Amino acid sequence: MIGAPVRTLVQRVARASVTVDGKPVAAIGRGLLALVAAGRDDGPGDVAWTSSKLARLRIFPGADGRMARSIGEVAGSLLLVPQFTLYGDVSRGTRPSFDGAADATRGASLLDDLADALERLDVPVERGLFGADMQVDLRNDGPVTIWLESP
Repeated sequence: MIGAPVRTLVQRVARASVTVDGKPVAAIGRGLLALVAAGRDDGPGDVAWTSSKLARLRIFPGADGRMARSIGEVAGSLLLVPQFTLYGDVSRGTRPSFDGAADATRGASLLDDLADALERLDVPVERGLFGADMQVDLRNDGPVTIWLESP
């Protein structure tokens, strides 16, 4: 799988949090929960595209109730959760293959770069813990769920 994109599953949330070993790691109120997996060939262009899309995604209701506002326009936050299993490929059986995912070192670096890029775009970011067994708690708002893949 050459040229695998950054994969992001975005959920609009009323609140979301991450715990590891029963200890709180990150929490947000209103905003976006982004489950993110880096592909093995991803680079700065994928990070730039994904951060821009997340910062500008208009999935919060406007005055007329239609999706029209971005996370910044609603003073929301973003919880970024590393999720390499988004690369689970079961096309040749029932046990997932993760060949398209970036290795742990590269994946962690790209997710750090993504968080930094979002912060430069004035999006408040909380982060899950890369490589940890995380428990993610969320309250969907809508529900609204969007799938993003960098070009």
